[in-house]
Amino acid sequence: MSRRATVSRNFTTSSNWGEILNYRKIFNNLGIILLVEAALMVLPVIVAIAYREKTILYFLITMGFLAATGALFTHMKPQKESIYAREGYITVALAWLLMSLFGALPFFLSGSIPNYMDAFFETVSGFTTTGSTILSDIESLPRSILFWRAFTHFIGGMGILVFVIAIIPKAEGQAIHIMRAEVPGPTVGKLVSKIKASARILYAIYIGMTAVLVMLLYFGPSHMPMFESITNAFATAGTGGFCVLNNSIEGYHSHYAEIVIGIFMMLFGVNFNLYYLILKKRAGQALKDEELRWYLSTVAVATLIIGLDLMFTKFSPADAFRLSFFQVSSIISTTGFSSTDFDIWPTLSKVILILLMFIGGCSGSTGGGMKVSRIAVVFKSSARSIRKAVNPRSVETIKLNGRPVDEETVNGIIGYFAMFVLLTAFSVFIVSFEGKGLDTSSTAVFACINNVGPGLAGVGPSGNFSHFSLLSKAVLSFDMLAGRLELIPVFMFFTRYMIPRKTS
Repeated sequence: MSRRATVSRNFTTSSNWGEILNYRKIFNNLGIILLVEAALMVLPVIVAIAYREKTILYFLITMGFLAATGALFTHMKPQKESIYAREGYITVALAWLLMSLFGALPFFLSGSIPNYMDAFFETVSGFTTTGSTILSDIESLPRSILFWRAFTHFIGGMGILVFVIAIIPKAEGQAIHIMRAEVPGPTVGKLVSKIKASARILYAIYIGMTAVLVMLLYFGPSHMPMFESITNAFATAGTGGFCVLNNSIEGYHSHYAEIVIGIFMMLFGVNFNLYYLILKKRAGQALKDEELRWYLSTVAVATLIIGLDLMFTKFSPADAFRLSFFQVSSIISTTGFSSTDFDIWPTLSKVILILLMFIGGCSGSTGGGMKVSRIAVVFKSSARSIRKAVNPRSVETIKLNGRPVDEETVNGIIGYFAMFVLLTAFSVFIVSFEGKGLDTSSTAVFACINNVGPGLAGVGPSGNFSHFSLLSKAVLSFDMLAGRLELIPVFMFFTRYMIPRKTS
């Protein structure tokens, strides 16, 4: 047998995914995740009891469905515990879908969102930390529903599967594949020798920063009530943007709240690995991180340009730069809070905000978008291509943080960009059939696929997504999931690798 024939046969055998896919382990993991979601609903139940709301019944019903389904799935004992990248991607994609399907039930059953598709859209927006909403009168909702709505941001920010890895036993062997599928960024590394310990460290930092923000909002001069301090901190930490007020952060009329939340939005858009380095007294190494410098430079330049643009229109210098910093921090971190209706800003400022949507936060943060590290690699790859055109014989390696980026990673980033552009173009094409205008249709897709929240015009800070058809809401929900999971886990379902093949 020739070498080519041998390679071909081995490829076919290794591609027989239906035979080697560890379905039982996938469903077993999904069962654990649903049980964890049921346990997490205890918190909104406590809120419902505290405020004497009837919604307690609907949360308990949802918890019952989650517990029953979770128990059924966990009953499927796997013959082997190990999983590979394929199972990791599939587990993550199915987990986020199931969590959203069940998580929508309290909204739907309580009548807070009478249409299930709308409830599903709102829940997907919450878990993916997008912040796009179909609600117009948010303040009329029960407190327990508002808490669950904001809590979905906190759950989705760091990742529910990362949380599961941190708490369940026997997770170490499968953890790296799950974290690669769920943690944002082109690469995933360990903070310490074990992934399980890394997950615990990440969540400890995440919870600690959130607690600090709660205290600053509650005890600060804004006198924000404890309930609203907690829910706004959840939305900020997850870089989600669901606020309990109809006018978002603008409704508090507090410069202090704007500044504190603006700073923390920017902080949650930073790679959490750098915070670990700071805790280990290696702040110098953290501050030298190239992605961090790109991120902070982008924030500074965008704030300066928009601030000057606003100052030359109708705002005082203080207001111009305050509003500019808040919205730049909100959009680049993909939180989506608003302190003003930026849809009425000059065109230059709005164009910059749209560009920031696509850039997003750092890899390993709770932010969405394409990620700063990918943008940096693309810029460097483009510059290398230009230099290579001038000198074809030159050999040059792309470096990040002074270390070479292997060509497999570079090619993966280029492939990611191609898939991202194709999905964005296709989604805008489908949504545009509604004839709502290019600014509304396009920025609705931009806001959802980058997990930002508000767009412009009909989906701007003063609008919402309720006016879209069921088809458009389904497309936008898919975009939110694809954007949060960075395309691959979701696209996995539409490839031949999910279809079992027979081999001769």
